[in-house]
Amino acid sequence: MKLISWNVNGLRACIGKGFLDFCKSADADVICLQETKMKPEQADFDLPGYEKFWNSADKPGYSGTAVFTRVPPLNMTYDFGGDEYRHEGRVITAEFEEFYLVCCYTPNAQDELRRIDYRMRWEDDFRDYLRELDRVKPVVLCGDLNVAHEEIDLKNPKTNRGHAGFSDQERGKMTELLSTGFSDTFRTLYPEKIAYSWWSYRFRAREKNAGWRIDYFIVSRRFQEKVVDSLICDQVFGSDHCPVGLELEL
Repeated sequence: MKLISWNVNGLRACIGKGFLDFCKSADADVICLQETKMKPEQADFDLPGYEKFWNSADKPGYSGTAVFTRVPPLNMTYDFGGDEYRHEGRVITAEFEEFYLVCCYTPNAQDELRRIDYRMRWEDDFRDYLRELDRVKPVVLCGDLNVAHEEIDLKNPKTNRGHAGFSDQERGKMTELLSTGFSDTFRTLYPEKIAYSWWSYRFRAREKNAGWRIDYFIVSRRFQEKVVDSLICDQVFGSDHCPVGLELEL
């Protein structure tokens, strides 16, 4: 089974930059998107063979997630927790026979960590949500989690320490998640490999490969044995993020 996750930074714009061609060539069973920035009726496009599920933000042109799947899900749920997490379209959970797939677009802590308190509450409550699912069956979490966990996960760790996405608080929450029975599939398979999934549009960052690895496939640790490969498709353009992938042997 092949899964793809991609922060498209506006799906309508990405469609004009080769999104459908990528979907065809990737031939994935499930495609998870973050930052769709749209309602489903705002773009008419053909993706044969896939059921489409959307979770759009209340605010137009902001946030949003989607799951396109060729494998019929047993159940679909949207968002999690209390009301404060249910207005930005950040989470979709698809239940399949052998696992839950959670597509997530984690809130950004923003400049000067203006939203760090909200982010910390989100992290704790979202971790509890994942652990609740994990008690029922294994979890596959994918998406833009808006944190580079270790220094190897971004080009310039020293100058970015304490900034959004590389604050001690955010990195600590990722450590907490992994310590409760989850596995970062890419880093587990490739402990010393340098690869990035996001590049700023400024300063020719992508051209210089001055990036961050903030897009993940994380699985219940007992499910890691099902992982054949964890991919970072850094030669695919169309967004400031590149797609990431997971291949499972089920």
